[in-house]
Amino acid sequence: MSKTIINSSKAPAPIGPYSQAVMIKDTLYVSGQIALNAENGDLITENIEVETEQVMKNIGYILSEAGLSFDHVVKCSIFVNNMNNFQLVNAVYGKYFLTSPPARETVEVSCLPKNVNVEISCIAVK
Repeated sequence: MSKTIINSSKAPAPIGPYSQAVMIKDTLYVSGQIALNAENGDLITENIEVETEQVMKNIGYILSEAGLSFDHVVKCSIFVNNMNNFQLVNAVYGKYFLTSPPARETVEVSCLPKNVNVEISCIAVK
């Protein structure tokens, strides 16, 4: 098995022993992204919509680094710390998948890295 590590300087650096993404053949596995701004290191948590927007931007930077786009995403996992925010997260998320949205699950968890409100990972295929 040959794997290629994908890292974008526009997305936040990993905060642990993992890669932003790993490409195996034509499949890209993107690690969970939170709302860290790579330019200044700020954590964006002013409201759930702005936070989700930053998460989606970070995913977009990583996809782009791999030569892919949101059109290539086949599966997403969304983790929220409060399911009452589902509709707000969903509204922002949906702007990135206007046609042929990927498979997905959304799960409420008790805590996320850096106490953020949302984390999203995805799988994309060339």
